[in-house]
Amino acid sequence: MLLRMSTMLLKTLREDPAEAEVPSHRLLLRAGYIRRAAPGGYTYLPLGKLVLDNVARVVREEMAAAGAQEVSFPALLPRDPYETSGRWTDYGDEIFTLKDRRDTEYLLAPTHEEMFALLVQDLTSSYRDFPMILFQVQTKYRDEARPRAGLLRGREFLMKDAYSFDLTDEGLADAYGVMRVAYQKIFARLGLEHTIVSAMAGAMGGSASEEFLALADVGEDTFVGCAKCDYAANTEAVVTPAPPAPEGTPGPLTVHDTPDTPTIASLVALANERALDGRTDWTAADTLKNVVVTVHHPGGEPELLAIGVPGDREIDLKRLDAALAPATAELFDDFASRPDLVKGYIGPQGSKIRYLADPRVVAGTAWLTGANQPGKHATSVVAGRDFTPDGTIEAAEVRAGDPCPRCSEGELTIRRGIEIGHIFQLGRRYTDAFKLDVLGPDGKPVRPTMGSYGVGVSRAVAAVAEQHHDERGLVWPAEIAPADVHVVAAGKDGQVAAALRLAGELVAAGLRVLVDDRPGVSAGVKFTDAELIGIPHTVVVGRRLGDGYGELRDRRTGGRDEVLMSDMVAALTTV
Repeated sequence: MLLRMSTMLLKTLREDPAEAEVPSHRLLLRAGYIRRAAPGGYTYLPLGKLVLDNVARVVREEMAAAGAQEVSFPALLPRDPYETSGRWTDYGDEIFTLKDRRDTEYLLAPTHEEMFALLVQDLTSSYRDFPMILFQVQTKYRDEARPRAGLLRGREFLMKDAYSFDLTDEGLADAYGVMRVAYQKIFARLGLEHTIVSAMAGAMGGSASEEFLALADVGEDTFVGCAKCDYAANTEAVVTPAPPAPEGTPGPLTVHDTPDTPTIASLVALANERALDGRTDWTAADTLKNVVVTVHHPGGEPELLAIGVPGDREIDLKRLDAALAPATAELFDDFASRPDLVKGYIGPQGSKIRYLADPRVVAGTAWLTGANQPGKHATSVVAGRDFTPDGTIEAAEVRAGDPCPRCSEGELTIRRGIEIGHIFQLGRRYTDAFKLDVLGPDGKPVRPTMGSYGVGVSRAVAAVAEQHHDERGLVWPAEIAPADVHVVAAGKDGQVAAALRLAGELVAAGLRVLVDDRPGVSAGVKFTDAELIGIPHTVVVGRRLGDGYGELRDRRTGGRDEVLMSDMVAALTTV
């Protein structure tokens, strides 16, 4: 493959685009890989399309090596299958819906579980047809409320989704293991440093669920790890260990005047100043913060919900949404409409709305909390005696230093990452929905069980760019770079012709070559563009051409060597 910059649709930018928020977005725009077409939608220019196709190629090769078969579904899908599975409602505003000229409803596919299940139902009938793994690389659509960060969070994106079909739970576990290993191979080939973490299944459904997170400071996913064991989890999936029930008998519930204490900090200060219950060692952890949210159920009426967490913790809205999925929540602030909810002084005792508590709020624990009266709080409000939660919920923030839920000995550390892959053991949610049965070896019907395995192909492009760049530009791994060699003709007489000859020899040797043969462009601009574009090796055909030499540069290490032009092909085919 020979690409000539003199004829290529390529425009680099000297300045950072105003809309670019993260390094990958900034550099992919500046280096001429993508252009914004609409909010959350991008056009891939020739260099960008080459990188995208290379990522997809790696994914396809590893899926085929794992025994998966490729198919391709349309992105425009009918409503009925998603209505049957319940996800037409569960997805809510996250899906794009439309009607055709006959008023028939469709959606732009967010994922394809339903369609894969229907395909297998249509084409299989016996246990002899199983197990199988099917996959596709297809464009997906989600109506993101706030698309951002370029390719990292868009409304249209390229995704590989695969689905395993087995007749037993043991078979599903085996397929899940095969896909897990395949994903590790994919991300190793893409040069992505990543961590596998326990995750929530969300609207996908299912039981076992793990995410592959590419380490990046700009990642939207926060995950924890333990230094003493191999525990790792998305913060949304962290399970808080319940403490043992306290010993002793708490005193009676006592209401105190606590004017002008609508915050935890002001309440703790007053409690110590007045020595409530004879104590002067009150801390935020001794208080119970009660937060009211409005829960929006897909297709249902909004519901008010109170959530109790220790006062030294904040509510993590992402953890809350994950716990409530497919419902979503927002903070309630219309207290004028609910005089029974006294803002800043809410307590769980006598709650008139559903009340869920943090797992730390175990029976027998006594709290300083609101008394449900303006300017009043209560001490010794005891869980199980003065109030009984309707259940527990994981909604409090997870902090560095929290005890590990698995080993209890290590402390959690917190890092950020980009979700590049997600695997689920779906079970029979979708085969149950469509009553997908096949005949077993004994002639009786057997219902297959499914696994789901997704890779964000376009997101992986951005994730690689986040991990592989420096202050001068992109630094692509060789596996997915748009070319192997960037030949730069410095611009003087004879140098362009020599650069084109070398490029032809490199192509004949099986290398992919980008040659900068642009007339009227200074050598300095060409060198800057070469570093910005980020191809692994650059050959400069310049000042020493008369002596028979070119300069070979390594983009990653910055190394430079003078190499005879006659030896250049050998030098590049042996690196």
